[in-house]
Amino acid sequence: MKRESLPSILVCTILVCAALAQAAEPAAQPSGEAWKRHAIDNSSRGADGTRILDVNGDGLPDVATGWEEGGVVRACLHPGYGKVRGKWQAVTVGKVPSLEDAVFADLDGDGKVDVISAAEGSTRRISIHWAPADRAAYTDADKWTTTALPASLGQSWMFIVPIQLDGRDGLDFIAGSKSHGASIGWFQAPSDPRDVKAWKYHKLRDAGWIMSIIAVDMNDDGREDILFSDRKGKNRGVFWLDNPGPGDAQGKPWAVHTVGATDKECLFLDYGDLDGDGRRDVVTTAKPRDLIYFRRKDAKGEAWEPHVIPLPANAGRSKAVAVGDIDLDSRADLVFSCESATPPLSGVMWMSRKGPATAGAWTAHDISGPEGVKFDLVILIDLDNDGDLDILTCEERQNLGVFWYENPTRAAGGR
Repeated sequence: MKRESLPSILVCTILVCAALAQAAEPAAQPSGEAWKRHAIDNSSRGADGTRILDVNGDGLPDVATGWEEGGVVRACLHPGYGKVRGKWQAVTVGKVPSLEDAVFADLDGDGKVDVISAAEGSTRRISIHWAPADRAAYTDADKWTTTALPASLGQSWMFIVPIQLDGRDGLDFIAGSKSHGASIGWFQAPSDPRDVKAWKYHKLRDAGWIMSIIAVDMNDDGREDILFSDRKGKNRGVFWLDNPGPGDAQGKPWAVHTVGATDKECLFLDYGDLDGDGRRDVVTTAKPRDLIYFRRKDAKGEAWEPHVIPLPANAGRSKAVAVGDIDLDSRADLVFSCESATPPLSGVMWMSRKGPATAGAWTAHDISGPEGVKFDLVILIDLDNDGDLDILTCEERQNLGVFWYENPTRAAGGR
């Protein structure tokens, strides 16, 4: 058999690599129209993240948001499908400077949903905003009370996830911070959650800048673990912490598992089955302009295969990502948001693919158009009940506030 010369092999290898790189490079949609944007709340400045929960039992998702520059925590109530395209009824549940996160949680178990907020800057604390005892007074700002958690003082808190961890007393929550003395850990609820001095913080790991936290069972052992991204410092990357179990087991160490991107500055992440193999994968944004898809290779969540998906040239810099079927073709797509999306760049787009998720050709489609500069978390949810996923997000530089983009798939005759 004739042996190929080394130069010939090198040429072929280079050509194959170039072809694969070209196939993986997403091409921006040349003429896609922006989706309709519907404002939910634009009453303050610097909307910084949206979190959802049905707080009044009507079966519809309500929205909590911390406004960083405005220094207010707001709860917005879904008005019903017939009025969802207009402004939502909203209430200021508390006032805290330098907010980074706000999330619903019934911490005292009285059936009225409270709000937990996280703050950085000179504030450096976690606050609990207690809902009124009278359910009918939920939208009366004067009936809300705010208390800071003493155990939280001194860290620049960035993200919070309510969860029952120890199986005792009330609802606990996970929290992550940034900068000096940063960590990720959990706050343990006392027998009386209103006794804020009795809350205890259990640090699980040192951190640089926690960006994203998801409570999810990563190894199918029936316990919710902690999937998170850390964007700065010696511990940066995407990891998950293995929940040792309820009760006294919480005194054991949480084993750390590396997903990847330890050499990248990762921001927000999401968890979903991107390739349709029945196993949920991880996707994160990474500065300056990448999405990183970690394909799960085992059931225990210990083996991951990274694939970089570059952002298109007409998008801003990577910020958040979400996995979901946008065009109803029974295949998972990606939605991403950006910061530094100065016009004419787009700040929110979605990506479809042809071929396998690991090597297919990705195509980017516009959602936001040139309006908006710094976007945050993206939540995929059918807000208008028409059968397709809309995009809930916020923007904090042009003060577009909290809003949602209406998915045109159904209106365009999608499945």
